[in-house]
Amino acid sequence: MLSEKMLNALNEQINREFYSAYFYLQMAAYLDDQSLSGMANWMKIQTQEESAHAMILFNYVSERGGFVDLGAIEKPPMDYNSPLEVFEQVYEHEQKVTAMINALMVLANEENDFATRNRLEWFVAEQVEEESNASSLVGALRRIGSGNGIFMLDKELASRSFALPSPLASSE
Repeated sequence: MLSEKMLNALNEQINREFYSAYFYLQMAAYLDDQSLSGMANWMKIQTQEESAHAMILFNYVSERGGFVDLGAIEKPPMDYNSPLEVFEQVYEHEQKVTAMINALMVLANEENDFATRNRLEWFVAEQVEEESNASSLVGALRRIGSGNGIFMLDKELASRSFALPSPLASSE
């Protein structure tokens, strides 16, 4: 059974994961508007991933006998000046998410909640990948600048596809 403090923290993280999905979907809208459909695809896949992350936590809370309390989702920003700015925001956002996951891990340790810690270990590893991907794309966009290379990167990002995260695949 989850402590009240852990339950509240996990419910807040579920909300933050759904916010992340909105955040990336709004970025997809901007990139579609800029005729960068490959980059928009990358964001739409990211939206699916973030929704899946929320569902991993949703299912976990339910499995532990907790009640999922879905709060309002904040409206994400929608004005950007360039694809580089978009991906810089992605990287900054993923660093914030990493900090949130780390705070949950600290709480799980304080609560001696080993089951939650075990579930969160997947998220810790996932955040390493998320930050690395975002950082790589920021670096690529900085090297490209505003030249034609942006269209080559856009074409490359069009090939990204969604894969169901392992904690969901194993529970279905």
